[in-house]
Amino acid sequence: GHPARKTLSQGIFGLLFIIVLVIKDEDPVTLSCNTTIDSNITWKFHGEVTEDVALEDGVQQNGKNLTLSDVGANMLGEYTCWAEGQKLSSIYLLRKAEEENSSLHCWAKSYDCNFGCKWNDTRFTEVRLGLGHNCAEGQKSCHWVKSSEKLQDGGFQFQLFHSLLPYAEESTMLEVTAEAKENFNILRTTKKFYLRDIIRPDSPQLVKCEELEKGLNVIIKPPSTWSTPHSFFSLEHEIEYVQRDDGQTKNSSFPLIPKKISKLRVRSRDSLVQSAWSEWSPWNNVKY
Repeated sequence: GHPARKTLSQGIFGLLFIIVLVIKDEDPVTLSCNTTIDSNITWKFHGEVTEDVALEDGVQQNGKNLTLSDVGANMLGEYTCWAEGQKLSSIYLLRKAEEENSSLHCWAKSYDCNFGCKWNDTRFTEVRLGLGHNCAEGQKSCHWVKSSEKLQDGGFQFQLFHSLLPYAEESTMLEVTAEAKENFNILRTTKKFYLRDIIRPDSPQLVKCEELEKGLNVIIKPPSTWSTPHSFFSLEHEIEYVQRDDGQTKNSSFPLIPKKISKLRVRSRDSLVQSAWSEWSPWNNVKY
């Protein structure tokens, strides 16, 4: 197959205006020097030291082109072409890594202008994300976001910002592209989703329990991160409680629960789109 070719205004290697060629295992590839000169071209390879490319079986030069017919791991890296002692262009040759399951997971705490993503594949030492068609198509105008946090488990966490209107009917899918690199192996993957499908509120706030004649009225407040006004962005709550007499755990979607309980906790979700449930709030002991 043909190698994927793209020009990056600033690559993940931190260099400007480099060419990146991404190949599959043992694919043949032809490197072309960015010049009108067609003779006296010298190719150099940057391994531990920069040295002239050895022309041998599997490595052939034809004018300004260098063809590698069998690319092994020791042949990945930076290739530069030279004429009369001057460097003319630089090409990075990388291997396309295979994705293990789904590496990217995204969620939104509300319908506000930001959402979070986590990269779970711990093989990679550098990861960046881009939002929108420009990134998915590999265009130079893509704005890449580096990880805001590397997690203890080896994953990466990101904060992304979108321009969707929270009050409008959502018709446009968000498109997140991830590029992950480890040495000279690179993985590129794109994920599409609606914002409503990744909504997961933070845990709600358990305000208080009011003792009424027929039971306890549990008053729950939306998390501070949830979209406002709450009359428009409504949440439904679930209460989990432990009965004092027999220790059994019960659940209720109504705020009025029995009196004889020892502790309770609550969670929430978007009532309109039936989003994922939030994490449970901490257990609260009930004394009265």
